[in-house]
Amino acid sequence: MLTGPFLDKNFIGASDDFDSSRIVMLGMPFDGTCTNRPGARFAPQQIRIESVGIEEYSVYFDTNLSNLGFYDAGELELPFGAPKEALDIIEKNTGEIYSQNKKILGIGGEHLVTLGTIKGLLKHHKDIAVVQFDAHTDLRAHYLDIELTHSGVMLQIAKLIGFENIMQVGIRSGEKEEFELMKKHSTCAFNPNELERFKNKNIFVTIDLDVLDPSIMSGTGTPEAGGFSYRELMKWVLELKKYNIIGADIVELAPDLDITRVSTATACKLIREVLNIL
Repeated sequence: MLTGPFLDKNFIGASDDFDSSRIVMLGMPFDGTCTNRPGARFAPQQIRIESVGIEEYSVYFDTNLSNLGFYDAGELELPFGAPKEALDIIEKNTGEIYSQNKKILGIGGEHLVTLGTIKGLLKHHKDIAVVQFDAHTDLRAHYLDIELTHSGVMLQIAKLIGFENIMQVGIRSGEKEEFELMKKHSTCAFNPNELERFKNKNIFVTIDLDVLDPSIMSGTGTPEAGGFSYRELMKWVLELKKYNIIGADIVELAPDLDITRVSTATACKLIREVLNIL
């Protein structure tokens, strides 16, 4: 028997009591459909390691993480290169979380993992809306003749909940057909006040970290110039606190692409704030 003390392997401030926790943090280390630079499957583990370098205290919300009641479940074991099977595992575990009246904070992994979460969520909630923060439209019907990819995740989600229940924020890249689809369904939003359209909805928030400018988030698979500053993104997060947020995920960090680890540290701090809106 060793006396320690030992460093915690969980995200900073996490409770070790699942039953009493309101929120479950679930790692989803999958990047099997990555269309550019891979490595997002390493994000959940690196985020937990890096989290010891941030404070529990949120200046934005005047709270400590240890008072929020969240449980860190660790990483799911997902089959490499098998998206359907990976999504099935995520869907099953998401359903188990909501069957116990808890909320999920998913940590990706590539953006396709969100589809599995939404499928699991739909078994327990109605009137769901999804607010997507992203550089990319993610509305492709196919990529290299494959339907299930991170570049088409929002199209797959729209098939489940309808385009009228999707809001897309920070979009600045995609195919012409995808932008035409956004325009057709008026999914693109530019001001936090536009969240009012979902005031009577159960909102799931999905944040692709490439919504941030690559000057502060270089560790992502498909960086796009012209993105949000951290403060600009936080204006939206603070506004979301006013609404019924039933779950969230943060995806597409590829930690090894940023040797400074600034991208991972930024992801950790964003996770701290997103926990505060759940």
